[in-house]
Amino acid sequence: MPKLDPLKMKDWQIAEAAEENMKPLYQLARDLGLAYGELLPMGEKLAKIDYAKVMDRLRYAPTGRYIDVTAITPTPLGEGKTTTTIGLVQGLGKLGKRVVGCIRQPSGGPTFNIKGSAAGGGLSQCIPMVPFSIRLTGDIECVTSAHNLAMVALTSRMQHEHNYDDARLTKIGLRRLNIDPDNVQIKWAIDFCAQSLRNMTIGKGGKMDGFEMDSGAQISVSSEVMAILAVSTSLADLRRRMARIVVAYDKDGRPVTTADLEVDGAMTAWMVDALNPNLVQTIEGQPILVHAGPFANIAIGQSSIIADLAATKLSDFVVTESGFAADIGYEKFWNLKCRMSGLKPHAVVIVATVRALKMHGGGPAVKPGAPLPIEYKTENLALLEKGCENLIAHIDIVRKSGVRPIVCVNSFYTDTPAEVELVRRIAEQYGAEAAVSEHWLKGGEGAIELAEKVASVAQEERDFQYLYGLDMPLKERIHKIATEIYGAKGVTYTDKALAKIRAIDADPALRGLGTCMVKTHLSLSHDPELKGRPVGWELPIRDILVYEGAGYVVPIAGDIKLMPGTGSDPAYRRIDVDVKTGKVQGLF
Repeated sequence: MPKLDPLKMKDWQIAEAAEENMKPLYQLARDLGLAYGELLPMGEKLAKIDYAKVMDRLRYAPTGRYIDVTAITPTPLGEGKTTTTIGLVQGLGKLGKRVVGCIRQPSGGPTFNIKGSAAGGGLSQCIPMVPFSIRLTGDIECVTSAHNLAMVALTSRMQHEHNYDDARLTKIGLRRLNIDPDNVQIKWAIDFCAQSLRNMTIGKGGKMDGFEMDSGAQISVSSEVMAILAVSTSLADLRRRMARIVVAYDKDGRPVTTADLEVDGAMTAWMVDALNPNLVQTIEGQPILVHAGPFANIAIGQSSIIADLAATKLSDFVVTESGFAADIGYEKFWNLKCRMSGLKPHAVVIVATVRALKMHGGGPAVKPGAPLPIEYKTENLALLEKGCENLIAHIDIVRKSGVRPIVCVNSFYTDTPAEVELVRRIAEQYGAEAAVSEHWLKGGEGAIELAEKVASVAQEERDFQYLYGLDMPLKERIHKIATEIYGAKGVTYTDKALAKIRAIDADPALRGLGTCMVKTHLSLSHDPELKGRPVGWELPIRDILVYEGAGYVVPIAGDIKLMPGTGSDPAYRRIDVDVKTGKVQGLF
C-alpha cells in the first residue's frame, strides 16, 4: 500500500488506498470476538451484527469502560469530533486495548450538502468510506419508509373518514377517529436538505386525491422512528414504542397513535433488519459499530443504545460519540441515553481546536472559497484566551454530571506551542485533563497521549448524577437546562408552548417522559450568531412536541427547523463516478 499522506492526499483518496488492505469481514469479526452466526455479511466489505445473539451469549460478561466524545460549540472551521473518536479508537488500539468505536450513520442531507462525509478524516477514518457515506446498509431508508407509512395511514384515513359515513366505516371495519387536520403532529420524511418541502399543501385535486390540508417534510433522521431506533433495547421494545407514536390529535384533543391507525406492526416490519448495528473498521483495522442517526440539534443525536450495549460486552473500552457540542449532544447523552441504557460514562472527551476557539474569541468570519483570515494561521494568544470561555462552559457542563473531562486539542500544523500550552493550562485550571492529539496526521500513533489520558481517567471513581429527576415538572426542567447548561438568564414561552406544557404535566402518561431540547448547535444560546459564552439572554420556547414512543418530549427553541436547507455550494457538485471502475470520487 502506498504511504498515506493527509498533507498530499484527499480523504477519499486515503480511504480508497486503505481499502485495498482492509481486513476481511471474517477476520474483523474474529478480532471483535463474534461467535458463529453473529456476523451478518452485507456484501464483501459491510456487515451487520446480530445484537440479540451477542447480548444473549455475553449477558454475564464484564462491561467495558465507556467513553463519550463531545466538543466545544461548532464553527465553520470544524472541530473534528468524529475524526477524534476514530483516532482515539486507533490510539487505544496502539496501547494494546480491546476497543470498539460506536458512531452515528451520516444523513444524506449533510453528505450531499455542506458538511460532506462523516467518516472521519486524514489517517483517522473508517472504511469503506463510500458505502459508509452513501446508504450504508439501508437503515435510514427503512426509517424513511416506516415514517412515511405512518403518514400514508394517517392521510388515507382522513380521506376515507371525510368521504364515508359511520355506517360505511363500520362495514369496512373502521371506527371514526375524528382527526383534527389542524393538529397533525408529523410530516413526510426525506433524507435530504430540502427546504422547499418544509411547507406544502397536500391532497389537492378531487375526492379520490386525498384530504387537502397543510403539511410538509422533515429530514428523515429527525423522525421519531429514528429516535426509537436509537433508544430501543430489543425488537420487543421497538415494537412497543412504535405503537405509541402520536401522529395527530382528534377534535376533542385526544391523541391519535400509530396503533389507532393499525399501522404500528407494518412500520415495525420495515425496521427488523435495521435494528442490527452495522460493522465497519478504521483504516488501522479496529472495529466500528455504526447505528442510528445524527443531528443533536433537532434529534437525540446519539449512536444507538443497542450498539453501545453490545460493544461494552465485546471490548474493554467503548468510544461512543454524541452529536455537536456538550450543551446539546452530551446533555442528551447524559440525561436521556444513559438513563435509558443504564450505562454511565467513565470518561468524557471534549474536542477543541485552536482555530475554532479563536473564532469564539471574536475572530473574523470564514467564507467558503475565500482565503483563511490571517488570525487563524498566526499566533494570537489574546484571541485564543477569550475564545476559551466557550471551552470552559463545556468543561463546566461535563463536570456537572460528575465526570472529569479530558480536553483534546485536535492539533493543526498552524498551532504554535504557546497556543497549545495556553489551552492546556486553562483546561487544567478549570478541572479537566488535557492532551494534544495529531491523529489526523499520524493516525493512532498521533493519538497515544490522548489514549493514555483517557485510559487513566477511565479508572477513576466518579459520581455520575442526572441533571433532573423525571418527577420534576417540565417547565422546571427546561429552566434548569437553559440556565445551568446553556447559561441563559431565563426562559420565555409562546402561549402555544405553555398550553402544551400544562397538558403534559396534567397527563400521567406524559409526565415521566424525558426532555430532548431542540436548538441551534452553533451557539450555547438559541441565536447562532452569539459565539463564545453569551450572557444576559433568554431562551425562547415556541413549541413542544411529544415523542411518546421514543420516551421524551421535545421543547423547540428559537427559529430552528426540522428540515435543514441546501446551501449555494453543496458537496454534490463535486461528487462523481469513474465510469470505468464504478468508484465514487469527490466525497470529503
